[in-house]
This record gives sequence, structure tokens and C-alpha cells, in this order.
Amino acid sequence: MKKIKIYLDTSVINFLFADDVHEKRDITKRLFEEIAKSKYEPYISELVIAEINKTKDEKKKDKLLKVIQKYQLKELSSGEEVYYLAEKYIEAKIIPREFEEDAVHIAYAIVNNLDALVSWNMRHIVKLKTRWGVNSINKIEGYKDIELISPEEVIENED
Repeated sequence: MKKIKIYLDTSVINFLFADDVHEKRDITKRLFEEIAKSKYEPYISELVIAEINKTKDEKKKDKLLKVIQKYQLKELSSGEEVYYLAEKYIEAKIIPREFEEDAVHIAYAIVNNLDALVSWNMRHIVKLKTRWGVNSINKIEGYKDIELISPEEVIENED
């Protein structure tokens, strides 16, 4: 069976250490357990690395960077195509201009032909309006549809 290619945005890695939101942290840990069992092919981008490097708490930054190594998250490189597509999402008012990085995360996943973008960002990414808008732009621009989903939607049930 083909492995599902997933893009993990920075929120997913951050929630591994979210001691104030136990349910989301535990779901995220289960996702990473499944990644460790090779159920998914996980990707991040240069943007994820840049966002982690902005972390002021050095110990937390180190923990976040170690997750990338431990789970062998493959880093996607950018190109003009990523920023072109992100701009299309912003121009169509799918993602607000002040949250341009959210559009860039989505574009990374699309341009690199991944199956899903996994995020805890329910404000701009994991939303029906965003999914519909992104996929309509993708059709116009010649890309396939993508799933914009939370970690909870990815993990397998334990029954």
C-alpha cells in the first residue's frame, strides 16, 4: 500500500510539548508514534525550520529541532512556484495577507504533490472555507486537490 505523504506545519511539532492542552498533545504524540511506525511519509519545509528557529526559549527550540531528526521529517525546498501559489490564495482572500506564512505552508504541500497538510491551525488552515478555496485555486492552476486536516483526522482509531 502506498504511504500517505503528509506535510506537518509548525503547529503540529509544537503541540508535542503543549502541556497546557493535554488532549491535543496526546493526539499529536499518537500521530508521531504512527509516523515512527512508517505509516506516513512526513514532510516539513524551510518555513517550518525558520519558524522553529524564531523560538526564543533555547531549550524548547532544541526540542523542536530534535523532533525533525528523530522522526526523519524530510525538508522540502522552496521555489518561485510555492510563493506564486501562496499569493494566489491571498489574492483570492482564502488566507489573509497578514497570515501569508499559512498560505506558504499550504503551497509547499501542493507544489510538492503531497496528499495532506496536517495542522492544528483551525483559524486559517483546517477549515472548510480554506479547503474549498484552496482546491478551487488548485484546479485553476493545474494542481490536484489536497486534504487540510488536523492530526486527529490522521491517526488511526485504537478500537
